[in-house]
Amino acid sequence: MSTNQKNNEEEVDLGSLFVIIGKGFRNFFSFIGNIFKGIFHFIILILLFIKSNIIKIGIALAVGFVAGLFLEIKKPTVYASELLLEPNFKSTRQLYNTINFYNDLVKQKDTASLQQIFSLDKSSAGSLKKFEIEPLKIDNDIIAAYDDLILDVDTLTIKSYEYLDFKSSFTDYDYKFHKINVIAEKNDVFKSLENVIISSVVNNKYFSRLKEITNENLNRTDSLYRQNLTQIDSLRKVYMQVLLDEAQKQTAATSIDLGGQKTSTKELELFNTNRKISFDLKELSQEKFNKYEVINVISNFQPIGSEIKGVTKNYAFLLSLLGAGLMIFFLLLRKLNKYLDNYKK
Repeated sequence: MSTNQKNNEEEVDLGSLFVIIGKGFRNFFSFIGNIFKGIFHFIILILLFIKSNIIKIGIALAVGFVAGLFLEIKKPTVYASELLLEPNFKSTRQLYNTINFYNDLVKQKDTASLQQIFSLDKSSAGSLKKFEIEPLKIDNDIIAAYDDLILDVDTLTIKSYEYLDFKSSFTDYDYKFHKINVIAEKNDVFKSLENVIISSVVNNKYFSRLKEITNENLNRTDSLYRQNLTQIDSLRKVYMQVLLDEAQKQTAATSIDLGGQKTSTKELELFNTNRKISFDLKELSQEKFNKYEVINVISNFQPIGSEIKGVTKNYAFLLSLLGAGLMIFFLLLRKLNKYLDNYKK
């Protein structure tokens, strides 16, 4: 009797569990369905709003298009050209300051200063409309900088400074390559700007001296590596001669040639040292190439700038969207005001 009662209680508990699970699934799918119903209802409200106000929105769109078309016709044609640079010796900040200074002169319409700085005539200096600079954001630059940091500091320090912390502190100035964009109303003014922009940093006494000292050290290291290679080659020849001499010796069958074994080991060590120095010399040559100038020019200004055009730059398109957007905002504001008046009643 007690066994049957126990089985009945277990069946009741199991049934209650299934009921709870079923309610949970039903509530979950009901929640998902309500979300889709809400989204669908919201879309229908938007469509109804547009349908009831399509004429007003269309008029605002047309007015914006006409106004924008008039401005687009009156707007002068502008051109752009890009200069891609690789600053060395932490000269990036100076480059940014220089470009921002030129852009401030353009904003202030200081044509006289622009004429003097770039040796331009008044018409060409007045055609300059904007100077911009931005980094080429490549994640490999951050990884390479973090690797260099790991090699420079001790293990305990790097453990307390994780990659994500380093990445969050990485600024625009720390990227390797930087792009300068100039906008002007004349399409042939860009080439005369390039040397002045680069010289403004290169002629800085601090960076010039730093470049000179760095290249002297690199050349000295290069000479030392080459001397080491010459010495190693000489030693290898000596050891090879020792091996040949040992091989020509007439020894007894029971004798052990320890000298030859030692020479072979030494010769192998010299070979590995030679390979390591050759690799270091290759890396040094690359560094000498990169650090030969304060600023490396990766890509020059195009002699003839490209015309700036496109839908997003077109006043007719932009003012059409603005007119329609303002009309929709005004209609929604009226609808809200009407709802608040009815809510008070």
